[in-house]
Amino acid sequence: MSGTLITASEMPEFIEGNDKLFKFIGNHLRYPSVAVENGIQGTVSIQFVVDQSGQVTTVNILRGIGGGCGEEAIRVVKLLKFKPGKQNGTPVKVQFSLPIRFKIRLVFDT
Repeated sequence: MSGTLITASEMPEFIEGNDKLFKFIGNHLRYPSVAVENGIQGTVSIQFVVDQSGQVTTVNILRGIGGGCGEEAIRVVKLLKFKPGKQNGTPVKVQFSLPIRFKIRLVFDT
């Protein structure tokens, strides 16, 4: 991640607005069936880089929980589009870490 910043004078912003980031993730996240069958839940920590064009690159799992949750988190993070970060007005690569929570919700028939 050479030449990648952790902070920039203008941080990248999710294209739909940072306030909609987690809603987007929630709408696109598919709970892996193996994780549901085994009762796996928790938080996956993902690290990625937003490049100079706003694309997500270099996606890694920092902390996984198993059951395919890390792979699903990576899939969804790769869907994200950002306005690029800038340093002194010039677009730069910026590193991010993002927690993605997997929680099983019980549905009862009534």
